[in-house]
Amino acid sequence: MLERHERRERSWERVRAMFYHAYEHYLESAFPYDELRPLTCDGQDTWGSFSLTLIDALDTLLILGNVSEFQRVVNVLQEGVDFDIDVNASVFETNIRVVGGLLSAHLLSKKAGVEVEAGWPCSGPLLRMAEEAARKLLPAFQTPTGMPYGTVNLLHGVNPGETPVTCTAGIGTFIVEFATLSHLTGDPVFEDVARKALKALWKNRSDIGLVGNHIDVITAKWVAQDAGIGAGVDSYFEYLVKGAILLQDKELMAMFLEYDKAIKNYTKFDDWYLWVQMYKGTVSMPVFQSLEAYWPGLQSLIGDVDNAMRTFLNYYTVWKQFGGLPEFYNIPQGYTVDKREGYPLRPELIESAMYLYRATRDPTLLELGRDAVESIEKISKVDCGFATIKDLRDHRLDNRMESFFLAETVKYLYLLFDPDNFIHNDGSVFDVVITPYGECVLSAGGYVFNTEAHPIDPAALHCCRKRKEEQWEVEDLMREFYSLKRNKKFTLKRASDHGEEESAKDPRDASSEKGGEKRSSKKSSHSLLSCPSQSFNSKLAVLGQVFLDNT
Repeated sequence: MLERHERRERSWERVRAMFYHAYEHYLESAFPYDELRPLTCDGQDTWGSFSLTLIDALDTLLILGNVSEFQRVVNVLQEGVDFDIDVNASVFETNIRVVGGLLSAHLLSKKAGVEVEAGWPCSGPLLRMAEEAARKLLPAFQTPTGMPYGTVNLLHGVNPGETPVTCTAGIGTFIVEFATLSHLTGDPVFEDVARKALKALWKNRSDIGLVGNHIDVITAKWVAQDAGIGAGVDSYFEYLVKGAILLQDKELMAMFLEYDKAIKNYTKFDDWYLWVQMYKGTVSMPVFQSLEAYWPGLQSLIGDVDNAMRTFLNYYTVWKQFGGLPEFYNIPQGYTVDKREGYPLRPELIESAMYLYRATRDPTLLELGRDAVESIEKISKVDCGFATIKDLRDHRLDNRMESFFLAETVKYLYLLFDPDNFIHNDGSVFDVVITPYGECVLSAGGYVFNTEAHPIDPAALHCCRKRKEEQWEVEDLMREFYSLKRNKKFTLKRASDHGEEESAKDPRDASSEKGGEKRSSKKSSHSLLSCPSQSFNSKLAVLGQVFLDNT
């Protein structure tokens, strides 16, 4: 047992070192550009000139325990990022990376020791930046169907000649960020457009219950009719589940479960998922795409753990074959697809390993994590960071380090090996904050990751409600559990306003070494929250890890 703990500790120290090797070289060689070019030790703008890697890495800094650098970067972003620029930006990428990254950092600011303004989390500079960025995206949703264009000019709106063809994921991946914005700011427009887009896709599914890959947002005609769970579709399914958990929304979950049935009926073969024609269900591409590796993690969120593990193990065999996941893998031939042999350090298989390890504690999942660390360090590490692997067969490299490497890949690896991280909080520790709308509980766990791995605290959505009668269900449950304390050995400890989690201390950050009050004792024994009779809302809370059942 001790040996296993030491191996895990060594692994997360290696992951921490990976993060800083990449992050420090981005600061030295690439900032203020979006991304680092690690082979030439310089930078480039890729998604809109937002210093994107800095935004994407911000919450990872806190997860690693570096509060002082988090605070410094918050100030840098407030002073240096401008969205009033004549740039054509991806609506999808700007939402998940910029809006999502800023929202997450806003909600984590107090935990990071940032001096928050009165009214937080219902106000704050990072929230205002997230809202400004999201408003720049709203013109894209002004279509007859409510489905957004894929690209928008941040200064002028949608260009007159913009193509109306958008991928499914580019339409259905807004509800997490936009609903959070609406709940925090009180402006319903963001959640409204996100829901309308989701429902438009649902309305245009085929008679056998599948959606295609690309659709015309003006006419609602499917342009690419391949149906699957991978590239172009993936995060639409992810956001139906995560939106349902975040918002405790029956309709979104029902939509996903209907899709799940169709996906299993038509695309699943021997625990692999193929691509099929959306109207007929006939196989169109017998390939596995690396982006599909998020699916086992998503299955675990709805409790389908056995199916998730079987599919995960299939994907893991591909990783072991190549030391990474090629973008496309031909399942019948058991080899890569021509011109799709690269691995840009994607996080999806590691993401699934993190979720499944939380659900099963299967040591195989830690092995994947260690294999990933070994492969990335051996193949991808260069003097100025970590480079995209252009070809897994001969380990040729490409001159790019995408921002998701620090936002997702490193973060999920670290959380896989750090079981005591505040992100994994089981609800026994929490903060109580006073807002203009009353008392609210935060940091109790159950974080919902957006598709760029930016964690959103679901409790925050209930802090800024304008109507007093809309009481947060969990607040009542907390009071109920307090009343049971005399009869059961159960304690809920209120976290102090200052100080870091013991597990999140960063040796680079002197402020985390002193003056930090420990929030909870590891030796204290308490029962985890149990919900014997579970309504739909309570079940979603369990899925979101707000409550964990120890029975």
